[in-house]
Amino acid sequence: MPADVTIDRLRCEYLTDPLGVDELRPRLSWQMRSARRGARQTAYQVRVASSRERLLAGNADLWDSGRVQTDASCHIEYAGAPLTSRQACHWHVRVWDETGAVVDSSPALWTMGLLQPGDWQARWIAVDPEVIRRDPDAQEPTATQPGAVPLFRKAFAVPRAVRRATLYATARGLIDVTLNGRHATADQFVPEWTDYHRRLHYRTFDVTDLLAAGENAMGVQLGDGWHSGFVGWQETRGQYGTLQNSFLLQLEVETDDGATLVVCSDGSWRCDTGPILSSDFMLGEHYDARRERPGWDAAGFDASAWLPAVEVAPPRVHVPHYAFSGNAAVAGDTPQPLPLVAQRSEPVRIVETLRPVAITEPTPGAFVYDFDQNLAGFVRLSVAGPAGARVQLRHGERLNPDGTLYTENLRRADATDLYVLRGSDAAAPETWQPRFTFHGFQYLELTGLDAAPSADAVEACVVMSSTPPAGQFECSEPLVNRLWQNALWGQKGNFLTVPTDCPQRDERLGWMGDAQVFLRSATYNMDVAAFFTKWMQDVCDSQDIDGVFPDVAPRLREGADNFVGLDGLGGAAGWADAGVIVPWTLWRVYGDTRVAQRHFDAMVRWLDWLERENPAGIRLNKLGNNYGDWLCIPSDTTFRTHSPMKTLLATAYWADDAAKLAELARALGRTADAERFTAMFHRVRDAWRAEWHVGDGRLAVETQTAYLLALAFDLLPQEVRARAAEHLVEAIDREGGQLSTGFIGVSHLNPQLTLAGRADVAYRLLLSREYPSWLYPVLHGATTIWERWNGWTAEDGFFNPQMNSFNHYSLGSVSEWLFRHVAGIELDPAAPGFQRFVIRPHVDDRLEYAGASYQTHYGKIESRWRREPDGTLELHATVPANTSAIVCIPAGENATITESEAPADHAAGLESLPREPEYARYRAAAGKFCFRVRP
Repeated sequence: MPADVTIDRLRCEYLTDPLGVDELRPRLSWQMRSARRGARQTAYQVRVASSRERLLAGNADLWDSGRVQTDASCHIEYAGAPLTSRQACHWHVRVWDETGAVVDSSPALWTMGLLQPGDWQARWIAVDPEVIRRDPDAQEPTATQPGAVPLFRKAFAVPRAVRRATLYATARGLIDVTLNGRHATADQFVPEWTDYHRRLHYRTFDVTDLLAAGENAMGVQLGDGWHSGFVGWQETRGQYGTLQNSFLLQLEVETDDGATLVVCSDGSWRCDTGPILSSDFMLGEHYDARRERPGWDAAGFDASAWLPAVEVAPPRVHVPHYAFSGNAAVAGDTPQPLPLVAQRSEPVRIVETLRPVAITEPTPGAFVYDFDQNLAGFVRLSVAGPAGARVQLRHGERLNPDGTLYTENLRRADATDLYVLRGSDAAAPETWQPRFTFHGFQYLELTGLDAAPSADAVEACVVMSSTPPAGQFECSEPLVNRLWQNALWGQKGNFLTVPTDCPQRDERLGWMGDAQVFLRSATYNMDVAAFFTKWMQDVCDSQDIDGVFPDVAPRLREGADNFVGLDGLGGAAGWADAGVIVPWTLWRVYGDTRVAQRHFDAMVRWLDWLERENPAGIRLNKLGNNYGDWLCIPSDTTFRTHSPMKTLLATAYWADDAAKLAELARALGRTADAERFTAMFHRVRDAWRAEWHVGDGRLAVETQTAYLLALAFDLLPQEVRARAAEHLVEAIDREGGQLSTGFIGVSHLNPQLTLAGRADVAYRLLLSREYPSWLYPVLHGATTIWERWNGWTAEDGFFNPQMNSFNHYSLGSVSEWLFRHVAGIELDPAAPGFQRFVIRPHVDDRLEYAGASYQTHYGKIESRWRREPDGTLELHATVPANTSAIVCIPAGENATITESEAPADHAAGLESLPREPEYARYRAAAGKFCFRVRP
């Protein structure tokens, strides 16, 4: 085995050692690492065994791929023996490098979940309503108020030493499981949000270390979550048709003699109320520590006074009325059991904690903590005081001018937690954090204590779907670095089981327009392959019978406020189109065709509907909410209205959808579909040109976004594209050299300027500090991206609080440009997945240096440049093992280019290619390269 090559990052379906997989042909991937130039894989062999011992002994009893001559190391589909429920799959990979040397990985694991409905022996159970009624301090849940969170327990005996214990669990609501007083997982908000009409996720946990021979006990707390709590701005709870929460749980214990014990949720469980008197994502959590039941989830606890749990009917697939074009007569529950599917994306977890940087007391007894970062999460508190002392925690994103907490923009979200002390002294403070709520905040107001707890006693817990970090960006301008950090924190604050718009006010919905404009930036910031694979299923679950994609996914229940795309009002241009843009982007960035393959018919139905409703090729009909270029300048927040710009935008997206679906069809080998949708693109593009191109690249609607869509979606004749780019610059100049785009246009602004040869204008927009600009909020204390360009201005203060989020990532989609054009890490348009890629930085005199790293599924790419005082340009480029790149170096024709102080044309691992204007080009094998360009 060569010492300079390793094989690591073994993953199954994008996850590391996942438990409970329900893909029957899961895909495997790995990375080759080597500092040696030209290191590459020439063949692989995957071995899969039913036990680690068999694998290490060379007995691949499930699958031995044999030696496969290829450099592929992603999306390798399992092709062995049929996989069954609970199957453990231990695997490793052997790789042959370009020298013929063999390198073996360490073993990895995935396990299969419960693949058949009959695998579940458990019963769905809920709390007996009498449990709540008999507790004078508890209240039953209503349409406007959450009820007390019940406790459930089950005592059981394990006769022998435990060899393995696996827990399968799900809920209509949120479930927190403990065994013998210890949490089964560090995950938050289990299970994650889905369209509860269509499917429900279950989770699989290894709990072997939490059990022992003898008496054991299991506890469950059951919260509301998305299932029955407040969702969006709706005035009532229970958006999925019921206020009753329930759970399904199955613990399978294998003892050292090979016997199996199964402990299931059923009517033998006992239940009672506990310390959580209410909990809701929007309202907050009320916890009374005096009501704690010490040992309630451990063996030996006396639960004789608790009532039996109630077995309830299993959930059924519900057919909402939107599935039948508004024909409510056929809506309702069906006999079909609701599918239980394994969670396919990273769980929500506490990913970091922050201490306050300042504590103030703007009014007597109200202590305000500044965490120096807007975030999504909750506060962990350690306090001491007399029994019954009430500590109130209110959360907000900004402060009023007098230093008090600004909460007007939260609308109906109270964002208030209440902790009632059990009674303690300073030597033994009480530590608490909420279990079933989260908030969007930078500031905490704490009341109820005589003195402010110290900064060490208060910490903010940041929660998000734990998608792995992917990118890092840095340049010589600190404000731009903060801008990228703001976009990253906006992603952290909103990627929580679905890509939401904001984490603080009474909304927090999976807005599809927001997600699609930011998606490319999101892929640079984090590895979101599994996250968006999951969400794309939510999108398709919410598609109506006619083929219309919604504006938000998951949908809310029937009869909810139809603003979000119910009752036939889905299909908004730029929002519903995410149903095509997401699969296309996952294919381009990750090389994943399975998402497109599985949802291809859904995309076809969408485009068929567009064509059926708009036979002339201009999208004039069935525009739904028709947001247009949302929050452009001057601000346009009208919807369900028509204008030439909105029709231009809607038709442009239709054309682009057709072009993208044609590309996907070709990638999937669907030749007839590729030809069909290419023809559709041409028809719609031609209609678009006839309507809006008045000649010489000029458009009848001369907004910045109109020109950006024309260029980005290839809607103009090639010979006038340069003129259209000039007209775009003129449109910017008409705004005083400032941007005026909204959500839709902003993601295309700097990329299209750069591709058109006007990176100088793109840099000018990036570095502008005047309103409206990206840096104006940064200069005024923003730590995330604001919803509006004018969320706060020095002249007017806060904008109307009815729609003024300070954590809304959409306008931060400039992050893509920072990675792709400033640092220069680009896809090779002919090679999805970054196994081949392009490094092409755009250097500007206004920055001394810039650079980025990007962890792809093949390894970490790096591109960093620096301008030196004598005019020399230095470019450091890293091409991961088993990849190659086209490196484009900014250099005049007479420049001298060296690599590692030797002429670049003769450097190992480089092949000189024909020049492009202003760039020297090389094909680079794997390795680290240091180029110097001297004028």
